[in-house]
Amino acid sequence: MSADPASRAWPSEGLARVPYWIYQDEDVYRREQERIYRGDAWNFLGLEAELPEKGDFKTTFVGEMPVVVTRDESGAIRCFENRCAHRGALLCLADRGNAKEIACVYHNWTYDLRGDLTAVAFRRGVQGKGGMPLDADPESQAPRKFRVEIFCGLIFATLSDKTPVVERYIGPEVAARIRRVMKEPIKILGGYTQVLQSNWKLYFENVKDTYHASLLHLFFSTFRLNRLEQKGGVVVGGEGGSHASFTMMKSSTSVPACARRAAATRWRRRRCWSPWTRSATASRCRSSPCSRDSCCSRS
Repeated sequence: MSADPASRAWPSEGLARVPYWIYQDEDVYRREQERIYRGDAWNFLGLEAELPEKGDFKTTFVGEMPVVVTRDESGAIRCFENRCAHRGALLCLADRGNAKEIACVYHNWTYDLRGDLTAVAFRRGVQGKGGMPLDADPESQAPRKFRVEIFCGLIFATLSDKTPVVERYIGPEVAARIRRVMKEPIKILGGYTQVLQSNWKLYFENVKDTYHASLLHLFFSTFRLNRLEQKGGVVVGGEGGSHASFTMMKSSTSVPACARRAAATRWRRRRCWSPWTRSATASRCRSSPCSRDSCCSRS
């Protein structure tokens, strides 16, 4: 439902407080779909590795709009609206697959992997009856096509021609961190889909909220991935308000090499302890310039 216009006043605290009606107002939601998802934003669609072969396709969403992402016969990644130009039925009902063409199950209008209409059933009628007028041009009503860009194996799409290239859109600091993570080819081992019954902004805010990370997700502290002595933060950059959160391992050249090796051994022992690990620690200690009593015996 839409909020009463009289109640749409923004709190006096400014941007430090977001009112609840922002998450509930239908007018705001419609404008978000138009200006963000169907506007000048880049939308993340998935991984290029999900479509390794020509003819591979997957279905997903850009905001509320269902879309098909394909690797066409030339090897290029394409994206278009998952709606038939005829009556708006879904073109692809499967989550993923491999095909040479895509046919609408409703009236069998057929499309290639670029989203171009290639065939219309009974276009000239049957036995001289029915069919489309000779000047009909159904090809002009093809599904909306997205501009696609690949960055470090990540697939992005936008309906806008004005949106800057992805690297400029996300900014150099965020781009550098993506390159660091996506520096090697990846292999898809599996996946799952989770549907969250909430306004889309709630999850977007959640992934930017580092406050809850070590408090709620106990594996961060259990496996010492997050520690109070670590540096870290959130980088916001680019023209699209993109962000990357990070933590930095504490490192000091003043710590003896033997102590650093002992710390690494403690980590390995937590993962899988064995007598071999213990003896290997002692043997490295005896060959180290540090005394065993001052460093490694505490491991």
